[in-house]
Amino acid sequence: MTCQTYSLFVLSVIMIYFGRFGNSLILAQLQNDIDQLKADFNSSNSDVADGGPIFTDKLINWTERNEKRIILSQIVSMYLEMLEKTDMSKAHIRHISEELCTLKSTLRDDLKKKNDLVDLTKLQMSDLKIQRKAVNELFSVLQKLVETSTSLKRKRSQSQRRCKC
Repeated sequence: MTCQTYSLFVLSVIMIYFGRFGNSLILAQLQNDIDQLKADFNSSNSDVADGGPIFTDKLINWTERNEKRIILSQIVSMYLEMLEKTDMSKAHIRHISEELCTLKSTLRDDLKKKNDLVDLTKLQMSDLKIQRKAVNELFSVLQKLVETSTSLKRKRSQSQRRCKC
């Protein structure tokens, strides 16, 4: 599979995943638009395959639906950013952008979650004030972890009981 095929695959997965395309005719039109976009970017060059895919490799590690929504929200934003710098007078680019904007509007909360993760990575854990705040919140954080793991165990045991019936 070439990188351009991966791009089509990722875009299709994103749009199908969020249920935007129940009608295969719309998906077929989008595929035609993406084919035109590939021609615009001359994505059949051999260097496109260098280094492997840029998005699909990232999706492999995200298994839960809510997790995937976070990474997919970022990918959609990156596609929109890329398309903003292209010739928006072309109908196929406008159509792809409109569909991605529609998807992005359903992902607003997930984008906020991504921003929360980025904010966490920026915390200066060597700062004494940050350390004091962190220590002050430690018990609450551990409580949340225990609650989360307990609810997951409960869900697993309930599903196992159902399977035996």
